Formats: sequence, C-alpha cells, structure tokens
Amino acid sequence: MDKQVKVLQAALQERGHRLTAARQLILAVLVQCGGHISADGLAEMVREQAPSVGRMTVYRTLDLLSETGLIRPVYQGTGAAHYVLLENGHHHHLICTNCAQVQEVADCGLEELERLLSQRFDFQIQGHLVEFYGLCAACRSR
Repeated sequence: MDKQVKVLQAALQERGHRLTAARQLILAVLVQCGGHISADGLAEMVREQAPSVGRMTVYRTLDLLSETGLIRPVYQGTGAAHYVLLENGHHHHLICTNCAQVQEVADCGLEELERLLSQRFDFQIQGHLVEFYGLCAACRSR
C-alpha cells in the first residue's frame, strides 16, 4: 500500500473516525489520481473497483475528509468542485487565466505568514490552500 494512503488513513483514525473498507478505497483512489478529481470522477473510479460503494458514500466521505482538513474543494472555472489532497496541511497552484493550465507548486515558504496570522488573529491555523492566477510562459509568448 502507498505510504501516502497509510498516512491519510492514520490521520483519519487519529481524528476519531472509523476506517471502513469504502473509506480505504476512496483514499487509495484519491492518491492514485494525484489528489485532483471531481466528486463524480471519484465516484466513477471507486464504483469501477467496488460496485457496491454508492455515490452518496463517496460524497459523504469527501465531506468528512474536507471537515477533517485532509482535502479541500477547489473551483477552477469548471463550476464543479475538484478535490485536492492537502499534503502536510497545504497545497499550492499556479493557474493560467488564459489557457487554464494548473501547475503544482511543491515549495511552500508560507510558514512565517502562518505564524504571523496566527498570532495577530489568535487563530490556530491547521492548513492552507493557495492559488495564484496569472499568465503562463506559453500564453505570454503568444
């Protein structure tokens, strides 16, 4: 089993939630698809592997994973939410406003900003999702 799946499973259990077979499969499929997928896309992939897992089970699990901070919905102009895994509590994108290309950014560098915001607003930050919008190199050269 993938290390990332094990980490997500442990995080779910640490937060007091049962690790059902359906939840295990949903987590595995989320990791398998790179952590970027719509609810409907995830439901289809899960049902291909386990026809007994219903669409509502997938939706409820997505809600649970969102509530626990393991994933977040993002809306990138498609109208439907896509869900992204929050590895280590954060996730970053560069999004081209012309061609809609989405580039993952692995480096965070926002620890100091998190600390300052936490102190200023007396707020315990548990994670973040950052999206920067602009023009990619290909669109700028056209």
